[in-house]
Amino acid sequence: MEHVGIAGAGLVGRLMAWRLLREGCRVTLFDKNDRHSRDNAGLTAAAMLAPYSEVVRGERIVFDLGRASLETWPRWLAELEADTGEAVFYRRQGSLIVAHPRDEADLERFERQLRHKVVPQPGAVERVGPDRLAALEPQLAGRFRHGLFLRDEGQLANDQLFAALERALLGKGCDWREGVRVERVEPGCLVTGRGPQRFDTVVDARGLGLRAEDRRLRGVRGEVLWVEAPEVSLDRPVRLMHPRYQLYIAPRPGNLYIIGATEIESDDLGPLTVRSGLELMSALYSVHPGFGEARVVHTRAHCRPAFMDNLPRIESGEGRMRVNGLYRHGYLTAPALLEDALGLLAGKPAGEAAYPELVHGGA
Repeated sequence: MEHVGIAGAGLVGRLMAWRLLREGCRVTLFDKNDRHSRDNAGLTAAAMLAPYSEVVRGERIVFDLGRASLETWPRWLAELEADTGEAVFYRRQGSLIVAHPRDEADLERFERQLRHKVVPQPGAVERVGPDRLAALEPQLAGRFRHGLFLRDEGQLANDQLFAALERALLGKGCDWREGVRVERVEPGCLVTGRGPQRFDTVVDARGLGLRAEDRRLRGVRGEVLWVEAPEVSLDRPVRLMHPRYQLYIAPRPGNLYIIGATEIESDDLGPLTVRSGLELMSALYSVHPGFGEARVVHTRAHCRPAFMDNLPRIESGEGRMRVNGLYRHGYLTAPALLEDALGLLAGKPAGEAAYPELVHGGA
């Protein structure tokens, strides 16, 4: 049985460890934090699975990864439930993009760019008027004249996913080394403050923690609010067009909503700024006045790792692999990307990967 060492217990590290354990590998997982820490980019996200929404500002390959991942997530989540006995919230009822009258030109421009980049499947992108919008989200009736309904998009609960992966890893015998910082990754070896730890293969999934060794990486700061809004009832993610950003509102069970929009070129890991908080809350209130009585449950801010082209990379070498640069598309792209990474670890030639353009040598 192959013994794999993984550096980093974020989204990529946890998913990789879980899939490898299911394949019969021994796994040792290292992370600088304890497993309950909230200091993780994967927990500062709404975990929306939105390939159409994201392709306008991204590359076509992100759309392709997202479409493939949308087909993989239900299977993986069913397997995770089988391993843990608990379901992770997952919903695929589409998403809505709306705009206030003064910003409708931005909505029209967004639709043109979307249709220019991809040829949607029939019914996947629907321009809706007041009646159809009210049928989809009754509480938005009369608030917006037009919108876009993106039928195939979805979402999941990232906090529930992290907790379920923790249970699955421990239940399958993962050797989880908490509070151990990996200082260097070498072929078949993870070097920590406690000395070198040797394995058959190692996977570097440290995200922005790799930046000291790889200056190609940069941090992209994201900030989110979690609010409890008993007066609001939305069934699907809603995005609000704005001249400077797209506000997104992702509903969760229990009248909870995750709100975000900010995307700042910064390595700052500090708390949410006053300016960002004011912008998010004022835009949120403009979507539905019921959010005015919402209670802020908590705020989070973190930095996502990105390369200059904003595309993920799998770097594979003898006894060592890196998976990094998922940018703001971690949940959207991770399953499809990791299926290629797992294939490479199993000996599949790089040229036979589903996305060979993302596979590089020299890890």
